[in-house]
Amino acid sequence: MEITEVKISLREGANKKLKAYATVTFDDCFVVRNIKVIEGSSGLFVAMPARKMRQFCPRCGKRIELRSKFCSQCGAQLPPPPRDLQQEKASQIHQDIAHPINQQFRDYLQKKVLDAYQEEKNKVQQAKGVNSGSTFTGETSF
Repeated sequence: MEITEVKISLREGANKKLKAYATVTFDDCFVVRNIKVIEGSSGLFVAMPARKMRQFCPRCGKRIELRSKFCSQCGAQLPPPPRDLQQEKASQIHQDIAHPINQQFRDYLQKKVLDAYQEEKNKVQQAKGVNSGSTFTGETSF
């Protein structure tokens, strides 16, 4: 399987961990959206699209986010989550929607996405450099 296209959508904010979203096309026939480029303690990494795990309200049966204290539908107080879930980190209550099966493909995907991220970041920086040299003040007079 080959990655045929990577589109990057940069996110503003120098102090934020989320740097960009990526949309990756495989073999010109399958797309995965909302792949995140995140700044971690050891550098940039790619996080696959995920969703929060859910539980059922025992009173009305509506699906609600895990660890919620009250049902958003009927307002019933919910029982505390099982002990093993109480001790887990908040990041461990998310479930990947799509993800690589083996390390080799994970490395390939991460390299392609991070290369595209650096390329897009460089384009934006070059565009800002070209625009900063002009005398345009942002005001228009007629």
